Amino acid sequence: MKDLAVVILNYNGQAYLEKFLPSVVKYSSDAKIYVIDNASNDDSIKFLEDNYENINLIPLKENLGYAGGYNAGLEIIHEKILVLLNSDIEVTENWLDPLYKTLKASNDIVACQPKILDFYNKDHFEYAGASGGFLDYLGYAFCRGRLFDTLEPDNKQYNEPIEIFWATGACLAIKNENFKRLGGFDADFFAHMEEIDLCWRLKNMGHKIVVCPNSVVLHVGGGTLNKENPFKTYLNYRNNLALIFKNLPFSKLTWVLPLRLILDGVSAIKFLKDGQFSSIWAIIRAHFAFYAMIPSLMKKRGSDFLATKYLYQKSIVLQYFLFKKRKFTEL
Repeated sequence: MKDLAVVILNYNGQAYLEKFLPSVVKYSSDAKIYVIDNASNDDSIKFLEDNYENINLIPLKENLGYAGGYNAGLEIIHEKILVLLNSDIEVTENWLDPLYKTLKASNDIVACQPKILDFYNKDHFEYAGASGGFLDYLGYAFCRGRLFDTLEPDNKQYNEPIEIFWATGACLAIKNENFKRLGGFDADFFAHMEEIDLCWRLKNMGHKIVVCPNSVVLHVGGGTLNKENPFKTYLNYRNNLALIFKNLPFSKLTWVLPLRLILDGVSAIKFLKDGQFSSIWAIIRAHFAFYAMIPSLMKKRGSDFLATKYLYQKSIVLQYFLFKKRKFTEL
């Protein structure tokens, strides 16, 4: 598989490289392995140079975030199939073959992901992707195997390869030509939800994205920013608003966006009750940052909105919090 590249984006992740790179090297012999270093200030580069001379290192001069870092590094990577892999993932034997064969077998399928399990709780799905990502009509993301913070045990109930709305950026296999034709990730997202935006744009163009559960990887999650980090809260709220603004037709955006603003206010009240004042400030900052982004987002809106019909047509918020549905199969 000379046209296959496994690409790891690293930022101060020497400990993760030491722990997880051996599995990548062991089980990825058919691929060319790259590490893009996002201007780390730990000893990541020295560790790679001393221990992995066969890995192709691409050092960047500044930290460009997940989106910008991958965009910059992938400019000089030309293999036809790219597998973008988080540094905090342990891969398993035969993890690459299903992803590669899925993309090579179809012109319509341009991206896919494996089944993502929790490294620390290996019989449960992991938050970032589980067994395939979906989106409701208000722009809230959920997965087969993960609704909000509820993670299902993996009882092979989601082992069927199906079409999904988005594939996780933790382990994203994508055709290089399609990635670059769209201009890659939106670098203004910096980090978080940029893969959902990319997948939404791909689906707006009529392409398909699938999950390949016969490929399995184990993800630590939260390696760079943990869930409670205010900067992560800021990015998630800001980018979620940017996501729907870019990809929904105006006929829906005119009522979806005001409703989302109200729901963000409700979540801020919950943070207030929990005493998480830094998270409230993060939401406020996120909204003002989103408003400032609107002129540039207007220029990024496409002309086709084919993916709208693939959105989940109920509110996942109501299904989860009001109707107490905790499993994907209950939706």
